[in-house]
Amino acid sequence: MTTITVSTSSSKSVVNGIIGGLAGGVVFGIMMAMMGMLPMVSMLVRQDNAVIGFIVHMGISAFIGAVYGFVIARFPNQLSTAFLGGALNGIVWWVLGALIMMPLMLGMNDMVFVIGQAQWMSLLGHLIYGVIAGLIYYRLSPKS
Repeated sequence: MTTITVSTSSSKSVVNGIIGGLAGGVVFGIMMAMMGMLPMVSMLVRQDNAVIGFIVHMGISAFIGAVYGFVIARFPNQLSTAFLGGALNGIVWWVLGALIMMPLMLGMNDMVFVIGQAQWMSLLGHLIYGVIAGLIYYRLSPKS
């Protein structure tokens, strides 16, 4: 019986993370659209289209939100934890996604760990994404 309770709790945390991730993804997606970055995201699926880029971005946002929900559920559900955890989540995925995986997946190997103005703007977007995802997760989850 305990296993079912833990599983249900973990599932709820993942769902809350997905919802938070989608909320953060919408805001970050709007920022990316304003910077003209969505067509590049669509290149991950061999397309060159802002709408497809937004759909891909939202799928990634949901996945990252699910991971966040799974991990953050192991900590007390406090506002400070959600805020700092969300910011850390954004930074981690900025490094993993924007600085490593995205350039590699697009065949831009010489751009791995290159940090210029576009990458600093990406960090800002990832931080905003993470904080929004964390705060929405916090709002949806039972308090400690």
